[in-house]
Amino acid sequence: MTGPVQHRGEIFAMQRVGDYVQFTVVAPRIAEEFRPGHFVAVAVGGENTGMILRRAFALSGATPGNQFAGTVQFVVAEHGPGTRWLVQRRVGEFLDLVGPLGQPFPLPAQPAPAVLVGGGYGAAPLLPLAQALLDAGSPIEIVLGAVTASRLYGELPAKRLAGQVLVTTDDGSAGQQGVVTDVLAEAVRRVEAQIIYACGPMGMLRAVSRFAEANGVRAQVAVEEAMACGIGVCMTCVLPVRGDDGRTRFVRSCVDGPVFDGSRVRWDDVGRLPADLVGADAMGGH
Repeated sequence: MTGPVQHRGEIFAMQRVGDYVQFTVVAPRIAEEFRPGHFVAVAVGGENTGMILRRAFALSGATPGNQFAGTVQFVVAEHGPGTRWLVQRRVGEFLDLVGPLGQPFPLPAQPAPAVLVGGGYGAAPLLPLAQALLDAGSPIEIVLGAVTASRLYGELPAKRLAGQVLVTTDDGSAGQQGVVTDVLAEAVRRVEAQIIYACGPMGMLRAVSRFAEANGVRAQVAVEEAMACGIGVCMTCVLPVRGDDGRTRFVRSCVDGPVFDGSRVRWDDVGRLPADLVGADAMGGH
């Protein structure tokens, strides 16, 4: 990779998908470098806005091309003023993007059966990952979950890739009532999975990581931490993660992640300052 770039890209298409809006933006240099798991940081509010922080969105796909044709796709859920401004844009307007950012999902050196688990619009980066795994000869199963049917994302394209998809919703409005871990054992058993890839809410990632550890399966998870800068400067997206030496350090989700080995994340200490964290003694008074 040559590194992330800043690009002013035209909105090529916008599509309502349940409670979400899917954007396709012309950004050839970002599309050329895209790997599953990368994200973009998008400026919001327009030129004279007081919203100075960008919003981070996982890329759900990219179509490389020449400088006039390369596009990237990402999915937006309206949460506050910034995302509200985004979903009010129109085709033909321009967005300021920085990307591709972060570390992509690691692919197995050899074909390995995998289960992909997506929560809500966290399923977005798993779709290009599924295609990459299939292209490399790895059989896959896909599990999608959400609070309710309108918050599911990617069920149809996932079915096109995997043939069938296990779906859960908290309220039972689609698929099986329950959570993704209720059906995860079935998916792992059916494909004899050696690795689980997951993206979604932190609670789901914690549950999937614990399932993987208990069942002797590796887990690679893309975390959904709030990222103020996206380039590793502000330190707002740090997580406590165990290193190769067994010691815990705060690492930045935006540049060291967003993909982590699920067994390395100290899930119970997210948002806290563990006493055994490297450097915790120096931070204790702050």
